[in-house]
Amino acid sequence: MRLISLFGLTAAEFAYLIQLWPVWNQLIAPAQALNFDPVPAPSLDLSELGRVALTGDFDAISLYTYQQQTESIYSSNGSQAIVTQRPNGDFATTVTSDGFIKSMCPFVMKDGTLAGVIVGGNFTSMGGQETHGVAMYDPNTQSITTLEGLTGSVNAVWCDQETNTVYVGGDFKGGHSTNAIAWVGTAGWSDLPFTGLNGPVKEIRGAPNGNVIFAGSFTGLGNRNTTTLVHKDQQIINLSSANITSGFSSTTNGFDDPHNIVCKVNGQDGAGNTWLLEDNTPGFWNANLSFGFQPTKLRLWNTHQDGRGTQTFRFTAFPNAIMNFTYIDPATGKNTTCDARCPLSNDTKVSYQDFRFVNTVGMSSFRIDISAWYGQGGGLNGIELFQDDIYAFAVADLNEPACATNNFPSNASTTGPWKQTPSYDSNSIYLSANLTGSSTGPDDVSVIFRPDIQQAGNYSVTIYTPGCKQDSTCDSRGIVNVTWSLASTPSPSQPQQTTIYQTNDFDKYDQLYFGPVDVNSDSFRPSVTLRPAANQKEGTSIVAQRVRFVLTNSTGGLNGLFEFDPNQATVDDDFSKSPIDKAAMSLDPGAMLNGLAILGGVIYAAGNVSAPGIKNIFTVNGSNPTALPGAGLNGEVATIFAFEDLLFVAGNFTDTANSSLRGMNNIVIFNSTSQAWQTVGAGVNGRVDTIVPLDLNITTDTPETVIAFSGVFDQINDFDSNPAIPVSGFAIWVPTQQNWQQNLVMQSMAIDGYLSASTNVTGSTPILSGSISSQDINAGDAISLTSDPLRINSLGVKIQPEQPSSSSKRKRVVSGVSGQNTTGAVTGLFYNSGNTNITVLGGHFTATASNGSTLNNLIFLNSTGTITGVASGLDTESVFLSLATQDSVLYAGGTITGKINNADVNGLILYDLVQANYAFPQPPPLEGDNVAVNAITTRPNSRQVYVGGSFDSAGSLPCPAVCVFENQQWSQPGSELGGSVSTFAWQGSSKLLAGGNLTVSGTATSLASYDAKKSKWSALDDAANDVPGPVTALTPANNDGSQFWIAGKNTNGSAFLMKYDGSSFTSIGDDFGDETTIRGLSMMQLSENHDNSDLVGRGMVLLLTGQLDLPNFGNASAALFNGTNFTPFLLSTSRNNPGSISQLFSEKVLSFKNSGGHMAVGLVVLIALACALGAIFLLVVAGVLIERYRRKNEGYIPAPTSYFDKTSNMGRIPPEHLFGRLQQQGAPQL
Repeated sequence: MRLISLFGLTAAEFAYLIQLWPVWNQLIAPAQALNFDPVPAPSLDLSELGRVALTGDFDAISLYTYQQQTESIYSSNGSQAIVTQRPNGDFATTVTSDGFIKSMCPFVMKDGTLAGVIVGGNFTSMGGQETHGVAMYDPNTQSITTLEGLTGSVNAVWCDQETNTVYVGGDFKGGHSTNAIAWVGTAGWSDLPFTGLNGPVKEIRGAPNGNVIFAGSFTGLGNRNTTTLVHKDQQIINLSSANITSGFSSTTNGFDDPHNIVCKVNGQDGAGNTWLLEDNTPGFWNANLSFGFQPTKLRLWNTHQDGRGTQTFRFTAFPNAIMNFTYIDPATGKNTTCDARCPLSNDTKVSYQDFRFVNTVGMSSFRIDISAWYGQGGGLNGIELFQDDIYAFAVADLNEPACATNNFPSNASTTGPWKQTPSYDSNSIYLSANLTGSSTGPDDVSVIFRPDIQQAGNYSVTIYTPGCKQDSTCDSRGIVNVTWSLASTPSPSQPQQTTIYQTNDFDKYDQLYFGPVDVNSDSFRPSVTLRPAANQKEGTSIVAQRVRFVLTNSTGGLNGLFEFDPNQATVDDDFSKSPIDKAAMSLDPGAMLNGLAILGGVIYAAGNVSAPGIKNIFTVNGSNPTALPGAGLNGEVATIFAFEDLLFVAGNFTDTANSSLRGMNNIVIFNSTSQAWQTVGAGVNGRVDTIVPLDLNITTDTPETVIAFSGVFDQINDFDSNPAIPVSGFAIWVPTQQNWQQNLVMQSMAIDGYLSASTNVTGSTPILSGSISSQDINAGDAISLTSDPLRINSLGVKIQPEQPSSSSKRKRVVSGVSGQNTTGAVTGLFYNSGNTNITVLGGHFTATASNGSTLNNLIFLNSTGTITGVASGLDTESVFLSLATQDSVLYAGGTITGKINNADVNGLILYDLVQANYAFPQPPPLEGDNVAVNAITTRPNSRQVYVGGSFDSAGSLPCPAVCVFENQQWSQPGSELGGSVSTFAWQGSSKLLAGGNLTVSGTATSLASYDAKKSKWSALDDAANDVPGPVTALTPANNDGSQFWIAGKNTNGSAFLMKYDGSSFTSIGDDFGDETTIRGLSMMQLSENHDNSDLVGRGMVLLLTGQLDLPNFGNASAALFNGTNFTPFLLSTSRNNPGSISQLFSEKVLSFKNSGGHMAVGLVVLIALACALGAIFLLVVAGVLIERYRRKNEGYIPAPTSYFDKTSNMGRIPPEHLFGRLQQQGAPQL
């Protein structure tokens, strides 16, 4: 294939080619590998804990395995990015843009060198660089090369290696072309022989015969124009709002004001109507407008005041362009040209003269210099400027002036808090609205644009959006809905509304409509309405500037398809020679083709088209369009994609055109082998915009191709035994499973967002575009954790988090100090006794039971995988925050209300896990304004269950903050405690440590200790002064609990983390971001020691869970702290927001071991005492041995061992002989 360029390399173009140096440099630059740096897996040893699980509020979760990995969410503000896959299958964003990316192709040169990936879309910047509609991406260096020269948006790119050419199509201007152009090798932009097309191009494909096919909404070539403008120069440019000045004006009152000649069309002389110069002096008249325009005609009224008048003038468009004109000489009637000295007639019979601009030049300021005059000096009676383009501006003063002679001048009307904004770098001033407070919804804020349409015909309608960088609103820019009414009887197949994302960095325009527009009349007036999209956040800003209408030719010989032969230097006007062009001409006029595909050598085309027996999709067979089964589809097709022998079709349809095939909702497959339609499940419940293939691990570690659909839908429809699934405009079909990924039981990667395009690059993973987030697995709110190797796995429970209503009493949890999220799975435990093995999950969610029923807030998963819940009776708004067991009875606490066995419950329920039923009787309900049970613990070696939270009494028994349940009755542990408890930890068997927002004997503290033997509460020493806020998380740091970690929120809202070593607190510092909430703390054992630390032993690590903002990283749901550094551990997302993890729970309790760090003080004392006693014993033994040796050397002999009979010398002594003296007077003598 050979493309004949129309541009030779001349000296005049040398400067342009120099500008292409960055592109050449890109082509010859050495490649650099795209790196993903792995992170060593933490050496957690979970063997002592048995089964381990984590709960939280997330729907997708990952282990942190690569440095480039983040807990990112996908953008929903209209910006998209180039996306690649990491080695572990996750997706990584590499380069972002400020708009949609619609098409990509690998630009491979003839010699096999990859120049880069050509990217097209409606963006105005990419990778932080200004580039309009198209750019080149280097996948090795992740760099962007701008391809300057286009203004507008690109819909399609097609790379042809054989000719070093990229064909680009869309809705743009570039070079001398519109809507279609080529980028050739290192030479840059080159006009195609036909200089584009007269309507937007939607798709480009290479034909089987080597030609190039363009598809879209066009009727003719760019260099052909068969439309005659009945009303040329039909729009009057408003000079009334211009800043008008003059030089050397007359000093005569009534003739000195340059404004006199604006909006004066009667040519009448006189004060207030005429502007004059000083006598015999050249001068000028200057207008500086607040918008840009391209005038096509100048109309001037000469003055005859007192014999004066202008003889010659010149028109200068600033900065420095003297304009050329053609005009009809009133004296000769001949068409004449002029430039620097254009003449005006002095004939009083000539009311005005028209000067037509030879070149169309954009400007916002101009000057008329008068160089010669009649009589005593020059002057004018009137001036008007006209243009062909039709604009309606949001700022009313920019629309056609009040003096416009037509009946329906362009105008706009507004409602809402609009304010005028300077133009900055934009084409014109515009309106801005900040959506703050009430009455800022779609019904309250709007701009209605009404154009001056004087000729009916096919129009291209575009809306302009000023860039956000110039007015510093990029962080707040929102979304607008644009609707239109352009024909009195609109075609039902034509769309009447669209959504515009206004987050573009620089000025852009979007095409709204291409089709018939009716002329203004008393009964109908075309209009375009801009409103803010619904449900945007407080403080969102939107803008409104202008809408443009351009009349296009309607009889150019084409109808949405054009076949181009690159081997021909010129284009033949006889389009019937092309079977493709001829087939399109057989369709009804106004065909809009959105998609092209080549499958088995057959060309498939689809869009919004019709013909006898054909609806919206067809094949090109010879020179005729051929219908698919059922005559096609009953609605518009947005896109098609060929995969193996299948054609995936998506859009806005529900069935074939003339039959009924159930399940064809917006997505369907055409099997080219069987020539039959196949359903994709039962489709989705809304419009589908894109089809993108990608590789995922589904059933094995080998990736397979799946098909992603993105669009405006929120549900995958139910089919067969598969229920309906709520989604957010994104769904993945797995061809090998003939099912949606969301329906598959097997564990697979989680991906969500919007995919717009993909392309394959040799030697690289596929490159995608869109806005997506991905995590290792799809898992709803609960996962298991295993070590050796370290892995996370879904528990196999389908949980859907449920948001409490704004008026719900569940807000009590938020106002408390529990630190727990109130949606998702908040807490859990493992129960394993006898033949009963149950995993319990509690929180605020809905789940599906094994029998298909819906479960709320508390569920049980047994060893066989069966999922059950509790019987009815509890309010669905209940939230479970804490769990504990005693024997087979589950104690479940939280913000729980309802009735069990016709008895009220509040805060706490009892459930028998073996009997699978509520225990009887239930405890008397807790009482208080906002009852919440945040912590439950069983005293070691006891039947006592301690319940902590926010309440005042249990039944009729006062017991604020903590109450004990034993033998079916409540008791109060001490009387000193008040406030709200968040967490418990035992320090031995008789001391309980409580954290929260507490008081002890009326004194505020965040930590209090209860001595069960003395039944007395006491505040922990120094806690009131050293701990900066309520404690929400607590975990022991040694076996007896004398050392522990705490976390919570400072009074200023920031998170804190501290360790108590038995005598004092040590703070980790203000390392966390402002949005950090620490919800759980757990000490974990390691199989490999880390460096020694005073805070964490070498064989241990502290696990933090919650919603964390880590230093030098960002968002994470769990992190590990080794006493020195924080390392991300788990990353999660929830409904396209950062996820959170509440807590870790395990089957067994960790027993702390010496890991080479500091020992407990008591243990050190015991060891020292043992060493001292051992040393004394050795010294005594050594002394005895030495003494025996000495005596032996000195001649000592053993004493005799036989004794005489001592009893023979002893007699009985009468008692009186011993005690008789005691009765004598006086003291005994010594």
